[in-house]
Amino acid sequence: MELAGVLDDCFCDVESIDVFNNFKLYPRVKRLTEKDYFRYYRMNLKRPCPFWPDDGHCSIKDCHVEPCPESKIPVGIKSGNYNKYSPAVDPAPDTAECEQVKELGAINSTLSNRSKQAFADWARHDDAQDHFCELDDETSPDSEYVDLLLNPERFTGYKGPSAWRVWNSIYEENCFKPRSVYRPLNPLVPSRGDDDGESFYTWLEGLCLEKRVFYRLISGLHSSINIHLCAEYLLDEGWDRSVWGPNVQEFRQRFDTAETKGEGTRRLKNLYFLYLIELRALYKVAPYFERAFVNLYTGNLQEDAATKELLLQVFGEIRAFPMHFDEKSMFAGHKIEAKILKEEFRLHFKNISRIMDCVGCSKCRLWGKLQTQGLGTALKILFSEKEIQNLPEHSPSQGFQLTRQEIVALLNGFARLSTSIHQLHLFRLMLKDNR
Repeated sequence: MELAGVLDDCFCDVESIDVFNNFKLYPRVKRLTEKDYFRYYRMNLKRPCPFWPDDGHCSIKDCHVEPCPESKIPVGIKSGNYNKYSPAVDPAPDTAECEQVKELGAINSTLSNRSKQAFADWARHDDAQDHFCELDDETSPDSEYVDLLLNPERFTGYKGPSAWRVWNSIYEENCFKPRSVYRPLNPLVPSRGDDDGESFYTWLEGLCLEKRVFYRLISGLHSSINIHLCAEYLLDEGWDRSVWGPNVQEFRQRFDTAETKGEGTRRLKNLYFLYLIELRALYKVAPYFERAFVNLYTGNLQEDAATKELLLQVFGEIRAFPMHFDEKSMFAGHKIEAKILKEEFRLHFKNISRIMDCVGCSKCRLWGKLQTQGLGTALKILFSEKEIQNLPEHSPSQGFQLTRQEIVALLNGFARLSTSIHQLHLFRLMLKDNR
């Protein structure tokens, strides 16, 4: 497989990312997502598809998502104290205060009533400029907690017209692409003869950087999801238990250079590009979490301290990485044109997050929504640099906030990309052994 060298639109190479991710970051990020704060995610999987008549939920048993009983959810998460005061500041909160903080957003970390009221007002204010995703209403009666460790992302058997309609809608209607330009290997359009996608890439390279980046982010996300499905494939379905594992042939069909006429390599490079974008967002948001009063609160102080320490270690590794993507080149033109383009970018991505409610397989919908929201949160961070730079050291900020829903999606979404690159390394070893 010809996957090496420098990536397009940035100054980083595949080999450097492989070493950094597989040996330094992946083990820590994997441990982080196993912590209680990051393993429980509240989501509404019953929202109707807003774009076409619902074709019903998948009846395959492995598509099912097992919700988590409320009794299993840590009390700090269940009560809404998602980022509580640090123990040093708040050694013994009383019951009234615990009831009061349920009203607040992701971080409630000041002691005065005036500050609490101000923060509650900020939390209720939905600044449309910030959100790149259609967030689930966590207070909806249809929202349920899901244990992500007990509902892993893997191949469930969901495929065919329903799955293709989702991805086709994403690419054809939301990636700034005219109908006259055909994506390579798109099974829903007639064959273009000997074109091999060159007209598509000629068109893509003619786009402005921002629109080109948008396509590459979506392609990278699609590639990452496909790697997970190949790595956790249903190999055998017995009466008592199913066997999951890597399917090398499936991987080759999706990514092998010869079998995809070179398209597979481009797809995988887009995965690395997406990885760099989300890595950069984590680099940028580190100061938000490094403030002493921010706790990833579950109610178990010892566990919470360990989770915070592990997160800070992840940020330390990310800071040491020398080849970050430079987002300053994006939306850097004429102010009015840049603002219009940024809003168009945001609305297109927000539309994609809504399309995820059209996925027929519940487990695929869960992980599709989670990873889309993770990327949306990363974009929100990258476009909030000034607000993050001006964060107050000892109190919450009016200008920039993250809900627990966004925090869990951000870290789990990046963990999926990190896992993809790790799994890609394993597939390359298997392909080498099969020669």
